[in-house]
Amino acid sequence: MKILFIGDIVGKPGRKAVQTLLPGIVGNHGVDMVIANCENAAGGFGVTRKVLDELYESEIDVMTSGNHIWDKKDIDDLIDDYETLLRPANYPAGTPGRGSVIVQTSSGISLGVLNLEGRVFMKPLDCPFRVAEREIDALKEKTDIILVDIHAEATSEKEALGWFLDGRVSAVVGTHTHVQTADERVLPGGTAYITDAGMTGSFDSVLGIKKEVALDRFLTLLPNRYDVAKGDVRMQGVLIDIDNTTGKSLSIERLSAALES
Repeated sequence: MKILFIGDIVGKPGRKAVQTLLPGIVGNHGVDMVIANCENAAGGFGVTRKVLDELYESEIDVMTSGNHIWDKKDIDDLIDDYETLLRPANYPAGTPGRGSVIVQTSSGISLGVLNLEGRVFMKPLDCPFRVAEREIDALKEKTDIILVDIHAEATSEKEALGWFLDGRVSAVVGTHTHVQTADERVLPGGTAYITDAGMTGSFDSVLGIKKEVALDRFLTLLPNRYDVAKGDVRMQGVLIDIDNTTGKSLSIERLSAALES
C-alpha cells in the first residue's frame, strides 16, 4: 500500500495546491490512500463545512487535525457528520468527534488512522502514549496497517512516540510545526517516521501567515489578526510504502511540489 500524507494545509492557497497538484502526484506514484492534516484549512485556523467538502472533492480520503480544529464556532455541529474527519483521540471523554477510523482502499485493503495531540508546550490532555496503546489495540483487531498523526510542538515528544510505537504501527507522522524535517526513516521495527511532514500553503510567509503580520505581533506583542499569505505556494508531505501482509513500512520519502504562479 502506498500512502500519501499531506502536511498541514493552510488557507485557500494550500487548498488550491491540493486541488492542482494532488491528481498528478497520485497518478505518478500509484498512491492508494491520501491523508491530510486540515486544521488550518479555513483562513489559516480551523475548518468549515464548505472547506471540508472542497477538500473531500479533491480526493482526500482521511483528514486529521489538532488543537486548531476547534477554532471555527460551528465545528461542534459538523464534526460528527464526517466519519473520516479526525480530532486527536486523547481529548477528554465526551468531546465531539472521533480520534481514529478504519478505511479501505479500492482493492479492499484496510488502513487504520489514529490522530493524537502532544502535551509539551500544549494543552494538558490525556497521555498520548497511553491513549495510543488503547486505540491501537482496538484498531489491530481489524487491520495491521496503521498510521499515526502526532500533532505536537516538541520534537522530543514526537521522536519518543515514534520509538514507543516502533513495530506496533506502520507509520508515525508529525504535524503542527509547519516545517518539513529531514529525519524521515524506517525504524528497526518497521515503523516509518518523520518529525514533521511540512506545510501546504504559502512559503513567502511565517508558517503560512503574512510576514508583516507575524513580525508586528513579535515586535509589539499586541494581538492582531493573522492573515494567510499567498506567494510561493507548495504542497509538502511524505510518501510511505507499506507491506500489505506485515503492516511494516518499506520506505518513506519526503515530497515537496511547487504550484506554478
